Order: sequence, then structure tokens, then C-alpha cells
Amino acid sequence: MVNTTAAMVSGGVLPLASLNHISIVCRSVEESLDFYMNVLGFTPIRRPGSFDFDGAWLFNYGIGIHLLQSEHPESLPAKKEINPKDNHISFQCESMVAVERRLKELGIPYIQRCVEEGGIYVDQIFFHDPDGFMIEICNCDKLPVVPLAGQNFAMAACKRVASVKQQQLPMPVAQVAQATPAPAAAAASQCVPAPNPALQRV
Repeated sequence: MVNTTAAMVSGGVLPLASLNHISIVCRSVEESLDFYMNVLGFTPIRRPGSFDFDGAWLFNYGIGIHLLQSEHPESLPAKKEINPKDNHISFQCESMVAVERRLKELGIPYIQRCVEEGGIYVDQIFFHDPDGFMIEICNCDKLPVVPLAGQNFAMAACKRVASVKQQQLPMPVAQVAQATPAPAAAAASQCVPAPNPALQRV
């Protein structure tokens, strides 16, 4: 088991700043481009002209999507049943009702789930992109980020983390791995990364 606390104290973690993009291999870049633009609302951006392979770059919501044309599209796995436990990317939304209505208008199959934790209910909608990569839409900001006792968050300025720190109870280190965070009231969803000393000039 990796001791993340010790790694942070010793400076062993990578000096990361934020998530930049995810890459998705496509059967058809054109079809996927249409989906990510007209369903999820991403905007195409300039892609390096030095690339000698087909693809497209998009950006929105603080994250990039890089589409890569498969060299052997016929070998890509076929779409399968929507499984919430499959690999996926999740987007926060303003209205679950509006999302569901739009998916129905577009004829995109989806399934719904609801997670309950300490009286807090989180709604989820799952569906596939044209290549079967799963997308989740949720109102997950209702659920506060509660660090396990004994764990130090690098993002100390995250409002969702800071607002629940006082709710942590002392716990022996041996029990941290088995710990289940105590329910907490919903907190603000906006997170602002704290300055990373490793990235600052000396």
C-alpha cells in the first residue's frame, strides 16, 4: 500500500498542477467531433500542424478532449451495455432535468442512478459516445470532499475540502485504510488549487 502522506511530506509526488486533457481513439473523428461539439458543448481548438495523423482537439469546462483517428477502426470493440462501473468521464451539470430532456430529444440511450450518503442524494445519468466510451452527467457537488483522517490534501484551498475538515474525528493510523468518511452537509463546489511550492521559482 502506498503511503501518500509520507510521499507528500518527502516531496516524492510529481509536481502536478491540473488535469489538461483526455485522449479518445475514435472510429470516425468526424462523428465523434459532432458528438462532443453538439451534445457535450465542446469547442474545436487549433491542433499542432506537425502531427502526421488524423485527429481533433476540443476544449471546454477547463478540460481538453483530444480525438485520435484509429488506424484500424474495425478492430475497436463494439458498444456494450451501459455499465456505471465502467471507465468513464463525469461532468457536473446545472440541471439534470434539462440533460435528460435533451438526451431524449437526441435519441441517445441512457440509464439513471442515484447515490445516497448521509441524507445527501446525488443523481447520475450515464450514456455512451459514438465509440462506446461512457459519459456521466451528475450533480455530484452536493457530496462534500471529506479527506480520510490522517491524510493531508495538497489542495488545501479547495473550499469543499476546507469546509468539512473540522468534521473529521481523530483516528488511529492503522484504521485509516478501513475508514469511511462521516456524512457531512453539502458544501460549495468550487475548488481553487492551492499554490504548489514545487512549481514556484526559487
